Amino acid sequence: MRDRVVRWARGAVAALVLAGLVVAPWVVDDYTTALLARTLALALVGVSVALLTGVAGVPTLGQTAPYAAGAYACAVLGSRISDVGVVQLAVAAGAGAVLAALTVPLVVHARGVIVLMITLAIGELVVTVLGRWRSVTGGTDGLAGIPAVRPFWGLPAFGSDQARYLYALVVVATLVGAVLVLLRTRAGLLLRAARDDETRLRASGHRVPLYLSGAHIAAGAIAGAAGSLLVVAQQYISPADFGFDTSALLLLGVVIGGTASVGGALVGAALVIAVRDWLFGVLPGHAPLVLGVLFVATVYLLPAGVDRVRGRWRPSGPPHRPDAPAAPDQATVAELRR
Repeated sequence: MRDRVVRWARGAVAALVLAGLVVAPWVVDDYTTALLARTLALALVGVSVALLTGVAGVPTLGQTAPYAAGAYACAVLGSRISDVGVVQLAVAAGAGAVLAALTVPLVVHARGVIVLMITLAIGELVVTVLGRWRSVTGGTDGLAGIPAVRPFWGLPAFGSDQARYLYALVVVATLVGAVLVLLRTRAGLLLRAARDDETRLRASGHRVPLYLSGAHIAAGAIAGAAGSLLVVAQQYISPADFGFDTSALLLLGVVIGGTASVGGALVGAALVIAVRDWLFGVLPGHAPLVLGVLFVATVYLLPAGVDRVRGRWRPSGPPHRPDAPAAPDQATVAELRR
């Protein structure tokens, strides 16, 4: 009964948040609307981080790499070939997926801190290439004057911050919904099983590297799609949009929201980006320090993220030893026995 009430409350809160996001462009000014659109793009990258880090168990600091690939693919396409939003979105997602596929051998077969450092190196390498490939990326100056996007053929281009924001909101809601549905399938169960006990899953005949490769490529596609939303929101991009500070902020948002929760990661990443931009105005020069303190406090006070705070209100079960292995999810066990 209590779990049913908790689920109902979470659904009600999600509905209220979505309603607030829909009406936001008519309540706030144009600057805040544009800021919200950029925040949605970064929050979508946070979802890709949560998919890898929390669901698949592959920690990453390199999701800015497919994010940048998608953004630059979209910018070049929009400037030279097509200004149709769905085309740019598909090309950006494809660019992110291709870059992720190229880095699969480096990422999937590593574990722990090693994979974290590898993904960080990939992200920094991509930013370096973008800064030096001036003929395509504009170098450190970036690409400016990108034409406005129209959602479909025959429709007018977006002429206001409200229109661009609503487009970003529709894309983010669609992709997040698709990820949530995917995680309820056998594929999601297998990824969680690989995260919880990879040795047992391998022993049962499952090809764990193949599952992790699929998750890595899917996360790359999501991050690439987020890159196209950044182009729509800003109409300008530069390598500075994809540096280490962005990777760190995204990981901080995922930790705050809960690494195993897609919705929590979405909210956490959006919250961190919003707080950062607000602090830059209120405490110039001290925003990174405040965010660092926030990260340390979150790790110690909420080690499982805000999404797991609700677990404190559930009826207590048998005592659990901290050194005991985590109990496998019943749905995962049932699925894997088939």
